[in-house]
Amino acid sequence: MSASETTLERFREYRRTGDRRVRNALVEQHMGLAEHLARRYRNRGQAADDLNQVALLGLVKAVDRFDPSRGLAFTTFATPTILGELKRHFRDRAWTVHVPRQVQEQILAVTRSIQDLHQVLGRSPTVAETARASGLSEEAVLAAMEANRVLAVGSLDAPLTADADAGTVADQIGSEESGHEAVEHRMLVASLVDVLPPREREIIRLRFYEGLSQSQIGDRLGISQMHVSRLLARTLSRLRGMVDDAT
Repeated sequence: MSASETTLERFREYRRTGDRRVRNALVEQHMGLAEHLARRYRNRGQAADDLNQVALLGLVKAVDRFDPSRGLAFTTFATPTILGELKRHFRDRAWTVHVPRQVQEQILAVTRSIQDLHQVLGRSPTVAETARASGLSEEAVLAAMEANRVLAVGSLDAPLTADADAGTVADQIGSEESGHEAVEHRMLVASLVDVLPPREREIIRLRFYEGLSQSQIGDRLGISQMHVSRLLARTLSRLRGMVDDAT
């Protein structure tokens, strides 16, 4: 039995029995991954031991949530879970002093809506479109955008620039190891996309790997641009749900 098969068998045993000894063995087996991810956040004003503890908490959550029957490798599943825990650690420390809870929630909702709409529309969304997507009024969207611009210390989930494709502040943390991060992101995307139906998988490939517009994809597949838009929106929503399950 290979090492990966042995690991999967341990996870199956833990899912079946809930045995803490098996859980502890799985955590110990993957502590190197947690420490590797924690090192990205070094020299950011937090003690290394604290970051390791936060990453370890993320690892424990990943072990508890991992379902070996879904076909993902554990490291692919655990990486976004651990990174999410580290990002929340920094985000919570930045937010609590500077921004009321309601305002931070509105900023995050607007930011996510803009990013999602930009992917679907292929352009920056209007305020009205962002308001509909986020469930906020246009006035609240404008206020959130303005608050995001003037904050001395913004959310780690906020965009670096007005361009939604420019990435976020969190993307820059630990950029010393950006090569490792790129590999991990490709592994995650590839694993998730592989479970999509063939046509949805092809649309994702054409849109995000070949850079075709929705109209060009429609021409390639023999369907309307509107149909492509609906399929793309549905697929992105499904992928987001899969990522949320992992985090």
